[in-house]
Amino acid sequence: MVTGRVDLRSDTVTKPSEAMRAAMANAEVDDDVLCYDPTALCLETEMARLTGKQAAIFVPSGTMGNLISVLVHCEIRGSEVILGDKSHIHIYENGGISTIGGVHPRTVKNNEDGTMDIDLIEAAIRDPKLDICYPVTRLICLENTHGSCGGKCLSVEYTARVGDLAKKHGLKLHIDGARIFNASVALGVPVHRLVQAADSVSVCLSKGLGAPVGSVIVGSKAFIARAKTLRKTLGGGMRQVGVLCAAALVAVQHNIGKLEGDHKKAKSLAEGLNGIKGLKVDVSSVETNIIFFDILEGANITAPKLCKNLEEHGILVLPGSSSTIRLVLHYQISETDVPYTLSCIRVMDYEASFYPGPIGINLLFKTATQVPFIPILQKAVMGVPDENGGK
Repeated sequence: MVTGRVDLRSDTVTKPSEAMRAAMANAEVDDDVLCYDPTALCLETEMARLTGKQAAIFVPSGTMGNLISVLVHCEIRGSEVILGDKSHIHIYENGGISTIGGVHPRTVKNNEDGTMDIDLIEAAIRDPKLDICYPVTRLICLENTHGSCGGKCLSVEYTARVGDLAKKHGLKLHIDGARIFNASVALGVPVHRLVQAADSVSVCLSKGLGAPVGSVIVGSKAFIARAKTLRKTLGGGMRQVGVLCAAALVAVQHNIGKLEGDHKKAKSLAEGLNGIKGLKVDVSSVETNIIFFDILEGANITAPKLCKNLEEHGILVLPGSSSTIRLVLHYQISETDVPYTLSCIRVMDYEASFYPGPIGINLLFKTATQVPFIPILQKAVMGVPDENGGK
């Protein structure tokens, strides 16, 4: 019987801590649409300070934050934005910049490290003399860390080069910084330096930082003033939003320091997975809290099937494809959750060696506790008392 749950689907699955719940219950609030909510103002002031920008605004989600940012920079319908072909804005945000904003995406190939080649970005900028035929390029978007590239970090130097290119052509630069604090911790560089070249940044509070809801957009005072209007237009103007901002403040004040531990656990998990027959992980590519691992051909199981079998043991993961699985670490994954996850996957390899093929895999997960070392692991990893079978 499963006694706990290890949720590696995303860093968005964290539950509010007791400190967050207490802060929410006691939050001082007012009408934020009228700009009077003191807790919202406190959060926005702190986020502007941390990012080195003039102002900030709280929004319900990162998707809305990115959409608002693109719309502020591309007010004229038919404008064009240059962004990575694997970027979150392009793939996972419902095409909102096009359907709502009338903004045309022009994609450039993302490299494995999340960057786009500078010369390819420049080549994608439209010739303004040919606007009779082409959309007008107005914006470049980067993503740091880059989720679909395994949580890779963009350096200060690279971002500055893109910023210089944008200025050269009279363009704006927006950074989707959903996990920018992960990048900051991994690189050992303050957030304000990582985003110094950007005109705007969206920062997610409900991923690695662990707040239950929300993101913040930062930029100039003029940019944020326009963003407030668009937030209202999109239905994101909330009233006593300090209840949510209070939890976000706790996350910012207490959880940034926990990100390094998430990264170490991710590296440990990646190393363990890479040592299991039939699996492959590029351990050197794990820079932050995201792992992609491949199930090799001939392993007698697909990613969806492995996900289903792991779920029966309280381990939740998501398939990236028929042969790839993504794992995301967060501060509510304990030190013992990593070896427990590895032990369950190793059992698969142990049983499959005796019962090859799908039958062996199914038998494995139905009879895992019959393998001699599993009771020992239950005691060591799950803390099962002797009187409850932890011998």
